[in-house]
Amino acid sequence: MGYLDGFKVTFNRLFDERVTGDYPNQKRPKPERFHGRHVLNRYEDGMEKCIGCELCAGVCPAKCIYVRGADNRPDEPVSPGERFGYVYEINYLRCIHCDLCVEACPTEAITETKMFEFSFANRLDAIYTKDELLVDDDGRPKKQPWELWHEGDDLNTSGWMRATASAGRAAQEGRAEWSGELGYGVRAPEVGQSAALEASEAAESGTTGEEHD
Repeated sequence: MGYLDGFKVTFNRLFDERVTGDYPNQKRPKPERFHGRHVLNRYEDGMEKCIGCELCAGVCPAKCIYVRGADNRPDEPVSPGERFGYVYEINYLRCIHCDLCVEACPTEAITETKMFEFSFANRLDAIYTKDELLVDDDGRPKKQPWELWHEGDDLNTSGWMRATASAGRAAQEGRAEWSGELGYGVRAPEVGQSAALEASEAAESGTTGEEHD
């Protein structure tokens, strides 16, 4: 094939239907349980949910979370408990977005958004501090200049965790097990599969769900 034939192939392809999207102006919709950049949440009254227990740091397989707690001042408490997260850092050069930190958190303080596009010009920017992770006064993530946010990326953070609470049982369908969040209130529980689970448990126990004399 001569080089002119190659140009012919290229020219003909100009009129074919495009198979690529206009990224980053348009992004494909993400599933509700997508794991992205973390946020530190607040209660509806503005109090921080993090109590500085360090369970998220202990369970992290990538060792990318650093937490240090401090005692609340009685006259100016930061969280409802005795302690709060005084230092909270996540190194996104190491984070694998496994969401184990979300599972380990006893107060639902740490969750993940749908935003995952980072473009760091400085390695220090990849280490997010508490000031960057903590939601603002409207309960929304604090968006950094190097992040690519689109509509909906800050909604339904870690939705899969709410769907399976408590303890990963789908039988929690229809039960609002998640505490209220600043700017969102009490999020609605997701659809589970409790009917199938209850039928399975009944079969394993040798019952049909009905009482017998």
